[in-house]
Amino acid sequence: MAGQESGASRTTNGQRRVSPAVYRRRRLVVGVLILLVVAGLVAGGIALGNRLTGGSAEADGTTAAPGQTAQAGGGKDKETASNTAPASSTPQTGCDESKVVVESSSSESVYRAGMNPELILSVTNNGDKPCQINVGTSQMEFIVTSGDDRVFSSRDCQAEASDLMKTIEPGQTEKANFTWERHRTSPGCKPMETSPKPGYYVLMTKLGERVSDKTSFELE
Repeated sequence: MAGQESGASRTTNGQRRVSPAVYRRRRLVVGVLILLVVAGLVAGGIALGNRLTGGSAEADGTTAAPGQTAQAGGGKDKETASNTAPASSTPQTGCDESKVVVESSSSESVYRAGMNPELILSVTNNGDKPCQINVGTSQMEFIVTSGDDRVFSSRDCQAEASDLMKTIEPGQTEKANFTWERHRTSPGCKPMETSPKPGYYVLMTKLGERVSDKTSFELE
């Protein structure tokens, strides 16, 4: 009948019945659509997997500290990084340590009663190149004598000693001051009952193996 869909007929109750050929065409269209959807999902899953794999490798390469190469199990790059040390801050000067001298002095030549002498250790670089010297208290010693009498040493009762590395330029002098409270000491810091009497005393200072000349001062 004109105006009706090809391959379709009506049932006895007046409803339109779709022919088998139309069913087959519809199933074919639906099947193609399903294949396209599945193919899209598979392609998206592969792309996502590749992206995740690439992101993990990138993360492994960026977790290393600045200046180092990240490694996963060691190798040549790791060995190179471990063998690359920062430049030393200690100058390689070729210092002539025989030109480094120690001297002793006092702030006054005469100390009145009640005044505590200020003893001075000086270290001077008389060479033409910088020298790095340990000028810490671990190396210093102030010694006061009177004739053959060893009156005082700053080492006898020293509680703590520390190192202090310092670069001394050519012609430069470093000084350390020590206030002597006019008391006697003995090795091991054993108590001493007597105190120094008025008179002349001699000061000698040491810095490691370097020993100064002697200088004298008077206690009133």
